[in-house]
Amino acid sequence: MPRPPEFFLIGAPKAGTSALHAALASHPGLYLSPVKEPKYYLCGDSPPPAYKGPGDAHSNQEWIWQRARYLALFDDAPAGVLRGESTPFYLYHRDARRRIAADNPDAQLIAVLRDPVDRAYSNWMHLWMDGLEPRDDIVEAIRREPQRVDGGWAPFWHYQGLGMYGRQVADLFDHFPREQVLLLRYKELVDQPLDTLDRVCTFLGVTSAPIEEVPQDNSRTFVQRGPKTKAISSVIRTGAAVAQFFPPEVWRKVSKPLVDQLQRGGDPSRPRLTPEQRATLLEPHLPDIELLEQVTGESFEDWKGYREGSTFGSRRSSTAS
Repeated sequence: MPRPPEFFLIGAPKAGTSALHAALASHPGLYLSPVKEPKYYLCGDSPPPAYKGPGDAHSNQEWIWQRARYLALFDDAPAGVLRGESTPFYLYHRDARRRIAADNPDAQLIAVLRDPVDRAYSNWMHLWMDGLEPRDDIVEAIRREPQRVDGGWAPFWHYQGLGMYGRQVADLFDHFPREQVLLLRYKELVDQPLDTLDRVCTFLGVTSAPIEEVPQDNSRTFVQRGPKTKAISSVIRTGAAVAQFFPPEVWRKVSKPLVDQLQRGGDPSRPRLTPEQRATLLEPHLPDIELLEQVTGESFEDWKGYREGSTFGSRRSSTAS
């Protein structure tokens, strides 16, 4: 009988999960699903919720929510290898944690935690540079988060909520023994990628990874505010709404030249958060960071003050120099 995978990369979004997935997929003792982010345990044999944020209806079509289709992702796994998948929203989604525990209580779970303000900024930047985020100020976008959640926008729009790791990890430990959970830090994946991969392999019980490097994450160039950005982004959001009536590949083909035009001439270096912006965004996270420290017994003091965030690639370059 088909079985669910043995391990999961469960989060967090914009914390290097794509890079870790790509690196582990090259390990001969592991098999990662060919579809990254199938999102099966977010809905569990029911169609995805009718999310209403820009582009949500289009992306909903790509969820693999039927059990037979989900388990078929692992049909080509060689005998004797560990099978895994990556859906970074599982850490955030309470029902997903419960469903995984019910379906495979012996599963091994890996989560990468990133400074929650840096994570939120990268998340906002991702959607802004794809022309989907209508607010050009992250502080304003986060102020609107409660209304967006109530309005049915998909989890990727929950910039602040996705970074509340304390409550997420506490609940995770209610469903899984701690020895089945590996918590990594984004800065470890960036600054010591090979050592971090060795930790993952040891955790999974496979030999050290014969991997020379961790691929960069899916960073984008920064798109400046202005009439061009406003006009193209408006077309993209309108097109994404219409795209729900067509197969996903149709919208991807149609939208690519629009996104390319939007990002043409973009600045590879992103503007930094000011100390005032960071303090505003950090304040709601402080109690949750304290909860995370209590739950894990680790210090996350470096998240509590002002520091300049940076992209995956720039941090790697700086450590290599």
